[in-house]
Amino acid sequence: MRCVIARYPFELTKNGVLASMKGVTPELVTGESVTIGRRRYPVKQVGQVITRQDRRDFTSGEVVRAMIRLGFTCHGHSETAPVDVPTPLQTASALLGGTAVSPGV
Repeated sequence: MRCVIARYPFELTKNGVLASMKGVTPELVTGESVTIGRRRYPVKQVGQVITRQDRRDFTSGEVVRAMIRLGFTCHGHSETAPVDVPTPLQTASALLGGTAVSPGV
């Protein structure tokens, strides 16, 4: 499939992307990401590996569009792990020095 990333044309295939990313350790995902094989990579890391360009030269949107067209699953930056928010009882317990009884005890 032909696509343009950072004003340069690339001929990408799903197997070619899989081969390029084989053996590459995923970096910490903090924004948009793409699942390649069984691993989840930041899209900027994938773009850098498959195009051999600096990450500042292309947008994550360009890489996401190409990966979707190739059949990979992309994830938005809003898909983050849930934050552990204390319940009101846990908050009161902490304020009172641990004297409150937690549920289920």
